[in-house]
Amino acid sequence: MVVDDHRLLAEALASALKLRGHRVLAAAAPAAGAADLVIARAPEVCLLGTAAPAEPGIFDPVVKIKRERPQVAVLVLGPVPSPRGIAAAFAAGASGYVRQDERIEGVERAIMKARAGEAAVAPQLLQGAFGELLNPAAQPDDEAQRLLEMLTPREVEVLVRVADGEDTRRIAAGMGIAPSTARTHVQRVLMKLGVGSRLEAAALAARTGLLDRASPLRGASAE
Repeated sequence: MVVDDHRLLAEALASALKLRGHRVLAAAAPAAGAADLVIARAPEVCLLGTAAPAEPGIFDPVVKIKRERPQVAVLVLGPVPSPRGIAAAFAAGASGYVRQDERIEGVERAIMKARAGEAAVAPQLLQGAFGELLNPAAQPDDEAQRLLEMLTPREVEVLVRVADGEDTRRIAAGMGIAPSTARTHVQRVLMKLGVGSRLEAAALAARTGLLDRASPLRGASAE
């Protein structure tokens, strides 16, 4: 079975496989019921197309297929993935990963390996995945960055002033805005951070290191 976002691609690949002697049960564009279709037809191998192998939840159909039909070998068909994309595909239960620019001979070899119970993935892709697992890149303080991305530059300045202990009047005077506008900014900051008070906002900003990152941004916006 061939399942892909682009019906034309799915049908072309299915036709090419038929010409090489394979019996293709169906070619369908993925939708809410794509996994159910695979489960209902129970092919030996399913080629499942994906456009974003690193996107969260993209391999949920693979999980569902393997849960309901563990005997079906699922080959992910997608673009050149990141090592994390390869790892996510196999973690979901895929039997292999085939690049969309692979020649039909390569697709056929992957199908043969999957039917034999072997991992079907190009050696260079597998080496990249293992390389990242063995030598993971250092990750930044994701929590502080996530919080900063939620706030506008003006809200960042308000947060810094709140952490400095400024009340609404001083925030308004320092930023050249009306007290009512300052109160609105403060309330938006509290809401976005998911806290109930200025003290909690200041504590969260300090704990995550957000203040250290926010100060240079505040200086740049002032210029």
